[in-house]
Amino acid sequence: MAGRPRAAAAAQGALRPRGHPHPRAAAVRGRHTGGGVLSGSAPAGGSKAGATRRPATFRDLFAVREFRPLFGTYLLSTIGDELARVALTVLVYQRTDSPLLSAITFAISYLPWLVGGPLLSTLADRFPRHRVLIATDAARALLVAGMAVPGTPLPLLLGLLFVVAVCGPPFESARSALVADVLDGDRYALATSLTNVGSQVAQVLGFVLGGTLVAILSPSAALLLDAATFAVSAVWLWARLQRRPAPDDGGGTERPRSMWRDAAEGLRLIGRTPRLLAIIAVTWVGMLFANASEGIAAPLVEQLGQGPAQVGVLLGANPAGVTVGGLLIARALTQERRERLVPHLVVLSLAPILLAGLVTVWSGPGSGAYAAVVALMFVAGLGAAWSIPLNVAFVQSVPPAYRGRAFGVAVSGLYGVQGIGALGAGALAEGLTAGTVVGLIGALGLLAVVPPLVGYLRTQGHVAAAPPAAGPSEA
Repeated sequence: MAGRPRAAAAAQGALRPRGHPHPRAAAVRGRHTGGGVLSGSAPAGGSKAGATRRPATFRDLFAVREFRPLFGTYLLSTIGDELARVALTVLVYQRTDSPLLSAITFAISYLPWLVGGPLLSTLADRFPRHRVLIATDAARALLVAGMAVPGTPLPLLLGLLFVVAVCGPPFESARSALVADVLDGDRYALATSLTNVGSQVAQVLGFVLGGTLVAILSPSAALLLDAATFAVSAVWLWARLQRRPAPDDGGGTERPRSMWRDAAEGLRLIGRTPRLLAIIAVTWVGMLFANASEGIAAPLVEQLGQGPAQVGVLLGANPAGVTVGGLLIARALTQERRERLVPHLVVLSLAPILLAGLVTVWSGPGSGAYAAVVALMFVAGLGAAWSIPLNVAFVQSVPPAYRGRAFGVAVSGLYGVQGIGALGAGALAEGLTAGTVVGLIGALGLLAVVPPLVGYLRTQGHVAAAPPAAGPSEA
């Protein structure tokens, strides 16, 4: 269950997982990356110069037959992921009364990206992408259904969760690359923004629904619903996606393919591009601190004197803010203006977290303090809309045949830092109150993000040279 990008996320065609990311998320809850030659205002993906002058509309997007299942199944699966994440986090905390174990449960879906994401993501470039999507969704439907069996021992439950999360890197990479294959020009940029916003809406629904199901029914019911979302997604993708061959990396030669070499090529592509490195640094550091408090949502809500249903509401506040912020900037501003706002939005995504910790510590338990913390997390989500311009800029910088592996590198780190952030928050909460930890997260985040933002500002306007073997997308 890898949501947001933020997670999530986040979103496909977006760096935020939760989402991505999400878990899935998400990615990046979060939540994706892929695309053509990069600059702050470069044309998107495979479109030719000047082709992005006419702004795309949502009708243009949904007129593309394959975008509908790619978008719809992502939202469906994200909802299922987040409700399952709430159920498992609450379940483990109720069984163990340990903030650290609760945080481990929340973070475990991110960790496969850190330990194997770049390698597993090469599958999206080695096999037909539609097959990768269908196979991973079908596998996750079966695995999550097994997790829903009542009385499953906690170690086995966490083990199954880890295996489910291992399916995330190939799925997210294949989906990211396939969206870039079926859309071009401004339609792709708009699709990235729409998917990011949709991811946040799905996360809000999933978190709130998860808290409600846990309070009314049981964690098993939430897990069964999550399994159903994977099954429906697999069938929908099977029925609606065009059958394409595995992408050619442009070599055209009969040379042996190595997953390790493919992963290394993705690393080299990013390593030789200063602008990509700057975008990744801002994204990783920003998400490390912006989402860390999610790992201690259960003990934080308990400190505020609220119950399990309120855990889902608190977790949904940040993605709700990203939804509103994303809608405000997706259509109202050009990509160039969005990129200029990034430093201001990054600060806005972290400062409210510091304030939320202070409110929790100074106010004590009560519905008023809880409402204030939820509102501050919503404001932090407004600032977290900075992921949209960075998502688009990164996606537009990678040639088609490299999208899967470049995305794998970027999002592996993104999911990894989100997992590390959640684990670090949980470890600190073993000796400090949850409110104190949240305040520390906000303060440290504001300090840590300064150097990456300086690098980001220095590389604005830089144009990266595409690898000579890759050409523009014709999709």
